[in-house]
Amino acid sequence: MTDDTNNNEDVKKTADTEKGKASGDDGGLSYNEIMGEAGATPAEKDWDIGEPMANDVTAIYDIPVQISAVLGRSSMQVSQLLKLGRGAVVELDRKVGEAIDIYVNNRLVARGEVVVVEDKLGVTMTEIVKSDKS
Repeated sequence: MTDDTNNNEDVKKTADTEKGKASGDDGGLSYNEIMGEAGATPAEKDWDIGEPMANDVTAIYDIPVQISAVLGRSSMQVSQLLKLGRGAVVELDRKVGEAIDIYVNNRLVARGEVVVVEDKLGVTMTEIVKSDKS
């Protein structure tokens, strides 16, 4: 392309951007502008810091995670454990109505409350726990 053609395209893009702002559009880039007309994958595109990379998130959707809801904990000696039988009550370190801990892959991520959904138990998250790790 010649310099005149490039200048004309720049003027057209600027006019289109201004037109978008006037119509209430935020002037953001479209999917095709980010990915290119050929639909390059994120690995094929050189990304600058701060550019959106939402397509990368879909790569992690199928990764399994283990979620645990911990009602409470208790410790005892093996001899006490062996004496437990049907109907035995094990006292936990939590009080009734106190929030339970929710772990994802053995990392505390939230606290919540036990709820009943139809005939099953569930957990409602009431607090997200911020991680100390960066």
